[in-house]
Amino acid sequence: MSLPPLVEPAAELTVDEVRRYSRHLIIPDVGMAGQKRLKNAKVLCVGAGGLGSPALMYLAAAGVGTLGIIDFDVVDESNLQRQIIHGQSDVGRPKAESAAATVREINPLVQVILHNEALTTDNVMEIFSGYDLIVDGTDNFATRYMVNDAAVLLGKPYVWGSIYRFDGQASVFWAEHGPCYRCLYPEPPPPGMVPSCAEGGVLGVLCASIGSIQVNEAIKLLTGIGDPLVGRLMIYDALEMKYRDVKVRKDPECVLCGKNPTVTELLEDYEAFCGAISDEAAEAVSGSTITALELKTMQDNGENIFLVDVREPNEYEIVSIPGATLIPKGEFLNGSALERLPQDKRIVLHCKSGARSAEALAIVKNAGFSDAVHVGGGVLSWVKTVDPSLPSY
Repeated sequence: MSLPPLVEPAAELTVDEVRRYSRHLIIPDVGMAGQKRLKNAKVLCVGAGGLGSPALMYLAAAGVGTLGIIDFDVVDESNLQRQIIHGQSDVGRPKAESAAATVREINPLVQVILHNEALTTDNVMEIFSGYDLIVDGTDNFATRYMVNDAAVLLGKPYVWGSIYRFDGQASVFWAEHGPCYRCLYPEPPPPGMVPSCAEGGVLGVLCASIGSIQVNEAIKLLTGIGDPLVGRLMIYDALEMKYRDVKVRKDPECVLCGKNPTVTELLEDYEAFCGAISDEAAEAVSGSTITALELKTMQDNGENIFLVDVREPNEYEIVSIPGATLIPKGEFLNGSALERLPQDKRIVLHCKSGARSAEALAIVKNAGFSDAVHVGGGVLSWVKTVDPSLPSY
């Protein structure tokens, strides 16, 4: 369905702007009026990573007058495979600052507002209130639910995208005209059920595919043209090169935007709501977590341990802790790993950062290995604190 333009047009375009945006101006559906609306628009991009990179670059090139960038992270070398707004010389630089520099290089006519900070329940409402539209480039469920909730409470449209390996999704959530994110996902998935891109990987160019779709939707909403993805979920399979969309209806029982909402303000703790790890895992790791340096000491002292890497084989090929035996987490979930664990050695588990090994630890402890432990921070901590010569990922 066609929706009215989100913003009013600016008073005029300068001669320089007419020259720069001429290919937009000669499109009848955009024209002078549409470009003036883009000039007058204020768009916030949450995250300057995989999705945020192409989104910010194309929003800037399109002539969105004010672009907000919020990101608290710094550029890492592993980002460069897909986060094309950053370059080699930006490694170690705050992502928000690096992204802003690229945006200004693409289009100096755009006003850039930096939010070099984490998005939290303390600042999200104030930050969002200064923008017409939110483009979400985040990669975790806790932030997505917070972004959605704040957008609904403020009446803002929320352009959402998601990527994993070769698959991407995109939609527009705007409670005033259709469903919100909670209508599609009333509850977050169980902890550990959906791996992040850091755990499962992502094809770099997929970010451009989904990020450009997000910008396309933003432009349509701002200018009032076309049929936006309100009430539709676009699904993209890069391996099969197929697009399809699924209707998403507003849930009358939605706790946030339904007939009788029970969520009328931001939650106190979105991390707890989404549960980074299960309650069983949290209980298991309490008092049973060691550091990478402690593991090194155990190895140097010749302690009788059985070190288990619960990551996937392709991760193990990238980097591994010396002496570790690879038994992927899935084998713990189906129970087959337990028969491979020796009864006469102390079990020490690790993964990339600690979440997967925490879930495996709960299973191991329930199986009777009461003295088992896991390595907090996983192989990333080992590389950082024990052997920096090893590659990170």
